[in-house]
Amino acid sequence: MSSAALHLRRWRIAIVLTALVAIIYFGFILLIAYDKEMMGTLLRPGLTVGILLGALVIVLSWLITWGYVRWANTRYDARLEEIRREGTR
Repeated sequence: MSSAALHLRRWRIAIVLTALVAIIYFGFILLIAYDKEMMGTLLRPGLTVGILLGALVIVLSWLITWGYVRWANTRYDARLEEIRREGTR
């Protein structure tokens, strides 16, 4: 894989993950705006669907970020180092 191909792959992954986070976030906002009754449904005392989904948005964002960092550290950085070594030969 060339440097340009590696860069393109990183760009594609970043775009997909950004879109995923945006869909999750804006989906949550749209639920707040258009389905207030459902978001206000009490699951347990002090816990509504809205609070639970809000926490889930945060956790999913962290997991997506963790996944990207793990991929970048294990695959992207390793391949980039190989490309650099090949270029110095």
